Amino acid sequence: MPPLSRLSLIALASLAVLTACSRPDAKAGGDAKKDAKAVAEAGAVSLIVAPEDVQTLGESQYASGPVITGSIQPERRADLRAELQAVVLAVYKENGESVKRGDLLVRLDDTAIRDSVQSADEAVRASGQSFEQAERQYQRLKTLQAQGMSSIQAMEDAEVRRNNAQSDLVAAKARQATARQQQQRTEIRAPFDGVVSDRKVSPGDSAQLGKELIKVMDPASMRFEGLVSADRMAELKLGQVVYFKVNGYPQVDFQGKIRRIAQAANTNTRQVEVLVDFSGAQQPGVAGLYAEGRVQATSVSALMVADNALVREGDRSYVWRIDGAKLHKVEVKLGARDERQGLYVVAGGLKSGDRLLRHPNITLQDGQAVTFTKALPPPAAPSAPKPSTMTSSAQGCEPLLRSRAA
Repeated sequence: MPPLSRLSLIALASLAVLTACSRPDAKAGGDAKKDAKAVAEAGAVSLIVAPEDVQTLGESQYASGPVITGSIQPERRADLRAELQAVVLAVYKENGESVKRGDLLVRLDDTAIRDSVQSADEAVRASGQSFEQAERQYQRLKTLQAQGMSSIQAMEDAEVRRNNAQSDLVAAKARQATARQQQQRTEIRAPFDGVVSDRKVSPGDSAQLGKELIKVMDPASMRFEGLVSADRMAELKLGQVVYFKVNGYPQVDFQGKIRRIAQAANTNTRQVEVLVDFSGAQQPGVAGLYAEGRVQATSVSALMVADNALVREGDRSYVWRIDGAKLHKVEVKLGARDERQGLYVVAGGLKSGDRLLRHPNITLQDGQAVTFTKALPPPAAPSAPKPSTMTSSAQGCEPLLRSRAA
């Protein structure tokens, strides 16, 4: 047989072998998909849930009323300012330090004022001597006039000199008091017990008249200074309970009562200021924190869901509901939030009696089986995947191809 014909037969035989191997591969691919599905189904473990991990949805009392926003501010606070122009010599307290009433906080330079005090003291001393001398002269002339040894005119002249000396003494004492008062103003002292909230100056600064030097506040006098929309002003009453949250205290639900309602709304924001006193001993010790809550004007019944049972995905909210022995992901519409209980009003998607997971995680699957138990067993070890049929088919074809090629 010629060499060309022999090569043609070998090529035809190889083509036949490849065609026969391709058909088992296609069948092996289908078997591989079935095996992967079986492995996935075998790995889907039933979710074991303890009774305390389930929330049964039901109606509860919901505090409905106007929303109030504002900040926490102390009722007793003092902005201590310079009452004269001088240089700051020393600052004795830092921010956050406790102070007692009368404690020295800031000292200003009193060099010029000391000279004024000394001059005023000397003027008082001289005026006092002049008045004493005029008083003695008047009393002597008054005695002589009574004995007929002096004229009435001399006695009256002595009385006038005595009165003028007395006026000079009073004026000198007034100047002395003013000078001493100016000297006292160089010492900035705490007006009440509290803490330093803001130190504005340092030694060497020039304190102009009216310059803010230091702030003192009483942390025990905190209150909630809030704002309420004027549209809902008719719902406000003195003594109403307010539930609110304060930034920096996420785990604490504060409660207070309305003490005062402003009689004029802000012309720009159209909001009414409301002062709320804290109820109980628990209150934040830091001023200026943002606070938001709700006035309990009325109480209504509604379906409520806890925040930790919600799953957020963008603007949507979901819960994991247990239907029989299956777990389903359900979209829920939320209403207002009750700050007192930390619950959301359910506006749609759920009904009374639905059972929800309290703390869902990202590994849950829609339609997953649920088993209730009081004790959680250890997690099962993952099953090993079965060997692929396509791999064994390909290995069966390789010896045949090698033998043909040989």
